[in-house]
Amino acid sequence: NAFTRLASVMHMLEFFKGDKELLQKLVDQINDLVEEEYIPSTWQAMLPALQEANGVLDNVNAMQEEVDEVYSELVRAFVNLRLKPNKDILNELINKANRLNRENYSVTSLKGLDVEIEKATVVLNDPEAIKEEVEKAVADLTKVLAGLEINSNNPAIDNDMNKPVETMKVGDTTVSIKTGDTVSMIYPLLGLVIAFLGFYGSKKRKDTYN
Repeated sequence: NAFTRLASVMHMLEFFKGDKELLQKLVDQINDLVEEEYIPSTWQAMLPALQEANGVLDNVNAMQEEVDEVYSELVRAFVNLRLKPNKDILNELINKANRLNRENYSVTSLKGLDVEIEKATVVLNDPEAIKEEVEKAVADLTKVLAGLEINSNNPAIDNDMNKPVETMKVGDTTVSIKTGDTVSMIYPLLGLVIAFLGFYGSKKRKDTYN
């Protein structure tokens, strides 16, 4: 028994006590992170490696090989962490699309818009959505909003100004008059008519005298 114990101790002398400095620094860095800022699945995948690292740090007899292995696993888990993307722009676009007066746009273009709104909403509500998915949803929704076709029977309304949008098709030489401009246009037109009648009456009298 004494020989066995002595042999075991001599065997341990062949190993070096692990240097835990780098492992401790990485664990401290991870502990300073805010869980809510990261995609849940990537955070959960990191936790087992963090727990194992803490176990090695608490083990005063941990050897270098064990420290290195745990450190490598924790580094991989740390690198795979993904921050939650900012979805403010996507949310704003979806709200803008939902506020549109649908009567002002063609049925065909609205169908395309509805498809993109549905896709964008899925991304918006997905806690696992990554930055690239959010950026694509923003780009696709922006494109379809810009490509909406105006309903010719019902001119588009600018929601911000609460007035019809000036539209001019290819080949047009005039622009539609905005709501509220009708009354203001009457007075100049009446003035022109009166001036013309006065000029015409004066000319007629001159012609009569001559």
